[in-house]
Amino acid sequence: MKAYELQSTTGIESWVQVEKPQPQPGPGQALVRIRAVSLNYRDLIIAKGTYPGAKTPIIPVSDGAGEVVAVGAGVTRVKPGDRVAPTFFQVWTEGPSTPEKVGNALGGSVPGVLAEYVVLDAEGLVLLPDWLSFEEGATLPCAAVTAWNALVPQGGLKAGQTVLAQGTGGVSIFALQLARALGARVLLTSSHDDKLERGKRLGAEGLINYKKSPNWEEQVLALTGGEGVDHVLEVGGAGTLPHSVRATKKGGHIALIGLLTGAMGKADKVDTGGKALRIEPTYVGSRVMFEDMLSAMSREKTKPVIDRVFPFAEAREALRYMESGGHFGKIVISV
Repeated sequence: MKAYELQSTTGIESWVQVEKPQPQPGPGQALVRIRAVSLNYRDLIIAKGTYPGAKTPIIPVSDGAGEVVAVGAGVTRVKPGDRVAPTFFQVWTEGPSTPEKVGNALGGSVPGVLAEYVVLDAEGLVLLPDWLSFEEGATLPCAAVTAWNALVPQGGLKAGQTVLAQGTGGVSIFALQLARALGARVLLTSSHDDKLERGKRLGAEGLINYKKSPNWEEQVLALTGGEGVDHVLEVGGAGTLPHSVRATKKGGHIALIGLLTGAMGKADKVDTGGKALRIEPTYVGSRVMFEDMLSAMSREKTKPVIDRVFPFAEAREALRYMESGGHFGKIVISV
């Protein structure tokens, strides 16, 4: 079978296409023919060697979708022909996060899905509804589940509340779509006015260009009558967290997700000004969260936003496009 292998952590060129034996499922496992994968910022920083715990050589990428072609002994959850997506953490089925449940993530410490065939834990597979294509389904395991966890299980989002989504990458656009579907108001930031306009068409009510307004929290306060937002999806990291704190209302919630400005923000390193904020890290989520999110999306058949689909042979070009930051929504590779 064809696959990509991360052979070192020296950059995008370390993604190398190789031929490997087709794997076979053991007890409790399923063999999945991968039809599409999607990229996350994590894939880029793993390739560049700035993500902790990554191993080489390894098949990269955590997010994919395909169909089950064979199952091992004892498997009853899925059967050949089922359309599925793997969970980011193969053994986090339900309940709160524990070190054991999040000890191994696809494409980092255990082999990922950028291959024609992969063997996965049958308990770590989610059935895709027929209204989602393989390309759309492949966008969900990391970014969408992260946004869902931040908003609902952790955040306790209620209709009528206000959410701030930073930027127009995968997590933020999913947060915009999911929050709107749940009856919340969404404010969106970007450094590009054209991306803000696209966000407006998806339902964003407040549009903030943070390049034109470096102290963008002032715009947030103006759009919320001076109160601030109920929830922030903090994808920027340490460089944007102080702005997010000032943009959040008393008793509000900040989900620490990203490190686009260079380092993850730390709750114990920021002055909250006595606002009694809930500031907590969000690291994807469980299979049950994935399934609950799909149920919520099914009500209006919410479609993921895909920016571009690259052919398998151009996987490195897809990663370079991720690096450029020019995308709106998700970048997909067809397998």
